[in-house]
Amino acid sequence: MKIGIVGLGVLGGSLAKVTKTRTSHTVYGIDTSEETMMLARMCGAIDEPLTQENRGSCDLIFLAVRPHIAIKWMQEHAKEIAAHTIVVDLCGVKRTICQQLQPLAEEHGFTFVGGHPMAGKERGGFVNSMDNLFDAASMILTPAGNVDINALEDLKNFFLDIGFAHLTFTTPEEHDRIIAYTSQLAHITSSAYVRSPEALRRRGFSAGSFRDMTRVARLDEEMWAELFSENADYLVDQLDILINNLGEFKTALESSDTEKMRALLKEGREIKAQVGES
Repeated sequence: MKIGIVGLGVLGGSLAKVTKTRTSHTVYGIDTSEETMMLARMCGAIDEPLTQENRGSCDLIFLAVRPHIAIKWMQEHAKEIAAHTIVVDLCGVKRTICQQLQPLAEEHGFTFVGGHPMAGKERGGFVNSMDNLFDAASMILTPAGNVDINALEDLKNFFLDIGFAHLTFTTPEEHDRIIAYTSQLAHITSSAYVRSPEALRRRGFSAGSFRDMTRVARLDEEMWAELFSENADYLVDQLDILINNLGEFKTALESSDTEKMRALLKEGREIKAQVGES
């Protein structure tokens, strides 16, 4: 197959690398950074740049860029995409993307499937991409009801070939509701936690707990601010729940209610045991 990748950051770059490492597919890639394009060519992550001349020959096109860039790129190039092509975005929100790109696909006759790989790194850019980023990860897909089963079978085979453990099928709405909790809330909480003045005085006093709580605070604020904004309704709901839960701990401390504190901690431990590690 011929694979086109728009955006060669940590996700797009990793997708290019693993496709070249584990399959015989041809990879075309494009990025706004000339340095990234040079590095991708030199290390063999892409065969050629993705251009107007080869876009129409692609069997799969992946949009590994922020939502508004993905939408803009598709609006500009949809007419150049062939009917046999499957376009998959890799954005962290799905409602906005699917609402914008599904009508474009229907208008121009190609297939669009919303996607979100449950893999990533706190440091972005092609230099941090890796050919094993997706190993054992879940790939979420949000296909519209009229997507051909053969297209989904092709996507399944491709994603399993490059290391994903399984595919999760859902709706854009369910994706955004759950991802508000499992991903976006964690990034906001980490960022808020590290803003304490004690963060700069913690040397010699921190270990795994501090490292785990602050890892995802090292984020790309441009991308995450956009993702938060596009999913504000569900994210606000999750923030309300978290603030209420924190309030219970605060009340127990202020009232010296050790029994209440013990009960809250026990509930958290038991829920964690149910949800497991992943």
